Amino acid sequence: MIVFCGYANLDVVGRVPRFPQPDERVHAAAVEHLPGGMAANAAVAAARAGAPVAFAGVVGDDPLSDRFLAQLAAEGVDTGWTDRGGFLSTAIVLVDGAGRRSVVSEDDALGGAHVQSVADRLAGAGGGLLYLDGYRAAELGRAVRPGVSLAVDLDGCDDPATAREAVRLADHVVVGRGRLTGPLDVPATGWAELARSSGTVLVVTDGARGWSLHGPDGAVSQGSALTVDVVDDTGAGDCFSGTYLAGLAGGVTPVAAAVRAGIAASLSCTVPGARGAPAPALVDAALSGPPVPAP
Repeated sequence: MIVFCGYANLDVVGRVPRFPQPDERVHAAAVEHLPGGMAANAAVAAARAGAPVAFAGVVGDDPLSDRFLAQLAAEGVDTGWTDRGGFLSTAIVLVDGAGRRSVVSEDDALGGAHVQSVADRLAGAGGGLLYLDGYRAAELGRAVRPGVSLAVDLDGCDDPATAREAVRLADHVVVGRGRLTGPLDVPATGWAELARSSGTVLVVTDGARGWSLHGPDGAVSQGSALTVDVVDDTGAGDCFSGTYLAGLAGGVTPVAAAVRAGIAASLSCTVPGARGAPAPALVDAALSGPPVPAP
């Protein structure tokens, strides 16, 4: 079982020719309301990859939340771990003509007490993988339990001290290179050494340039992304995380899991929306021959 604890969002997506400048109005080709959220997107990717998955976010007791959970359930995600005592947060997403996105997100109601409750439940069920998104990185210490393997995607974590502690505590960390060299302001080599000394697998993603995996033994593996026609890169990182964890849950090595995750994330960019994770057959086809475009 992989339990994804983190953001559930209603994404209000505007497809624009370019991002607007201050005081400028840009006409959208379309405005859509789509399901999103880091943890929910990653849960869908893992479920499509064949893993047993539960979503443990916080939403509300209202029709929009009903629809959101029904969409997850239709993907094979167990929504029985979700707390319905909060609200479904909203994210405003702009996607430009090159498929790049900018996001304005809203805080949700998921706090440390919920993380602790989910970890207790997973440990009581015999253990498994517990994913937290970067907005919950500061709560990772509350989730340490025997039999529970911790994974965190540091997207959303802007505090270097919190990120370092998360690397020390987690078994698997996924982070974008832009976040390391931007908000966290530490060279990837420094994070890799911290991960090695902590026994943590660190995966650094770098968009179209691929990924690198730094193992606890000091070994470094690298993988390339597919060359694809990008329609929308929203959720590509979530697709990577979910597919990677599904591989681990299926018993493959971290490197093999990252290879599949990199392919899946590339293919996810060829379709609109944050939940473009491909079926395993498409990943298999891309691994065995020329890239096969997603339908």
